[in-house]
Amino acid sequence: MLITFVVLYLIASVAIGLFAATRVRNTADYAVAGRSLALPVVIATTFATWFGSETVLGVSARFVTDGLGGVVEDPFGASLCLVFVGLFFAYKLYQRNLITLGDYYRQRYGRGVELLCSIMIIISYLGWVAAQITALGLVFNLLTDGAVSVPMGMVIGTSIVLLYTIFGGMWSVALTDFVQMIVIAIGLVAIAWFAADLAGGAGKVIDYARSEGKFQFFPTGGAKEWIFFFAAAITMMLGSIPQQDVFQRVMSSRDAKTAVRGPVIGGTLYFLFALIPMFVVTAAVLVMGEEATKLLADDPQKVLPTLVLKHMPVALQVAFYGALLSAIMSTASATLLAPSTTFVENILRNMRPHMTDGQTLKAMRITVVVVTGVVLMYAIAMEGTSIYELVSGAYQVPLVGAFVPLVFGLYWSRATTQGAIASVVLGLGTWLVFVATPALSEAFPQQLAGVLAALAGMVAGSLLPQRVADHRGRVHHFEGSAAA
Repeated sequence: MLITFVVLYLIASVAIGLFAATRVRNTADYAVAGRSLALPVVIATTFATWFGSETVLGVSARFVTDGLGGVVEDPFGASLCLVFVGLFFAYKLYQRNLITLGDYYRQRYGRGVELLCSIMIIISYLGWVAAQITALGLVFNLLTDGAVSVPMGMVIGTSIVLLYTIFGGMWSVALTDFVQMIVIAIGLVAIAWFAADLAGGAGKVIDYARSEGKFQFFPTGGAKEWIFFFAAAITMMLGSIPQQDVFQRVMSSRDAKTAVRGPVIGGTLYFLFALIPMFVVTAAVLVMGEEATKLLADDPQKVLPTLVLKHMPVALQVAFYGALLSAIMSTASATLLAPSTTFVENILRNMRPHMTDGQTLKAMRITVVVVTGVVLMYAIAMEGTSIYELVSGAYQVPLVGAFVPLVFGLYWSRATTQGAIASVVLGLGTWLVFVATPALSEAFPQQLAGVLAALAGMVAGSLLPQRVADHRGRVHHFEGSAAA
């Protein structure tokens, strides 16, 4: 019965996505839903995109082993990222009427910086999409009690998401996200309510978490521990800001006010609902006892699904897997679309500048298929890697390479093309040195080293005599206006 309901839900999701595809008539419809989404849809698609497998399985698993301090990147950093996007970036970027974030780098700094930042943004999606595909494989494996292997589950789940994403683009993503947010909210609340009853009440669950030290958030060590804590916090908080999936939701809004409010409300809802899986998995440890201890030692990500399958009625199993699949598919569809549109708009169009709108739309759809294949192979190769680690590691690249040029381009009129190039090269170069040198990364966080180097490169490169022409072909000292 459970599998039947799940199959019906998947069919319904595909049907909604394909229905939305009838609205796609040009590239703008496909990439940013014609800039026509109302506030409730923007909130839903922002929330649902962020609420992925790492939130349900990865964050809950990390919390039950490491406490609140272990999840500073997500949901704390991730939710603040969306709030910051709404407060400090949405309005300025929406006014520019762009298709991709790479378009902004081209307008502000020229094609060289556009290519560099677009490549980094595309690469960063490898880990995030792989995490969703990995989770799809795990879900189908658990649902069939091992009859479907994890790699085969990855193929099946990815094919379903690809089916509606390739045709409908942002329209399909937005409408399916709207439905999936409702399923996530209802499903998780029902699961939490029942889990609390199984454990003897919500108070008992909270008392247990407190007694086990799970509410310890700030580090207890010295300067080194605080530095690494800060670096972990900014990884997704700032590294997720220069990302195409977030930007697409801003640009898909019907007006600037919606573009600002959508991410702020979506980020707030994301944080509140991310607490639910952490509560449920803590209840699972109380209810399952020795079985939970064994799962924690083997794979903490299986604790929550095992509780639902073995200790809850079929109706709640349907609710849980509906919510879980909704979370995964909404994120997977968005993260397949984002790098594909970036590649076509900011890389392919630079190689083929005379493409028509119809050719561009066709290229985007083909690229979605190619990206899906590449990420699927990567996910299968990385099988066994923690979902949480796949996601958190993905954001270090845009953090050290693309974040500083974005912020300084919007808020510092003296930021120049030379400064942006120096920022990207120094930030990414420093990060790579730390990644390749374990002794350095153990002494100082690699992502923080990269950000500091990027800051130094931007300031020095912009204030020193200019040797690199800007996007208008001029070699000058600084931009006359940040909007230039």
